[in-house]
Amino acid sequence: MNIKNIVVAASLLAAAGAAMAEAPYPPETPFHSTQTRADVKAELQRAQANHEIASRNEYPLLRQAPSKLSRQDVESQVRQANNAGQSLYSGA
Repeated sequence: MNIKNIVVAASLLAAAGAAMAEAPYPPETPFHSTQTRADVKAELQRAQANHEIASRNEYPLLRQAPSKLSRQDVESQVRQANNAGQSLYSGA
């Protein structure tokens, strides 16, 4: 009797899982563009000309913040932190 209940429960769970697998969630809606390829290319060129979007090989330049510490100062701070059992990257 107990094995029969387990078999029935397992088959119901398998059937429910299969039923859920048929319908995608969230429901997929097909996308249909109203612009032509030429329209999209023209809009991209306009945006690049106005510097609204970076061109393909143009990466943003990240400037390093100026530091008043020398390399030796930084190395000594790291050594002191290691000797004290602290981490400079602990977020404190």
